[in-house]
Amino acid sequence: MSEGGGRRADRVAGALRAALGDIMSRELDDPRLAAVVVTGIAVADDLSTARVSVRLLVGEDDARARAAALRSLTRAAGRMRHLLGPMLDLKKLPALVFAYDTGPDAARRVDELLREIDGEKPR
Repeated sequence: MSEGGGRRADRVAGALRAALGDIMSRELDDPRLAAVVVTGIAVADDLSTARVSVRLLVGEDDARARAAALRSLTRAAGRMRHLLGPMLDLKKLPALVFAYDTGPDAARRVDELLREIDGEKPR
């Protein structure tokens, strides 16, 4: 995946992010996806796959809501790729792989642990 390596992959990731945001908000009629936002996209250097990181704006602590959103996104991936075709000037569109972005959750947990450690220090 492109982590600053391939400029073309980075350009495709940026175009995908904008286009997927449009498609998810305007073209998909699934209410489970109304609160889903794309937080990042990593495209393989060979443009074969795009790993799309998402989060829920509402109910992010509910594991069932997360799972339902990911299932809905995975089911809609074919339709999204079909809609992306005319929007992007690519010979072959990357396969869309969706994953829940747990980065903010991990950062929050680290902050909690640091506060606990700080509270245990002798004064």
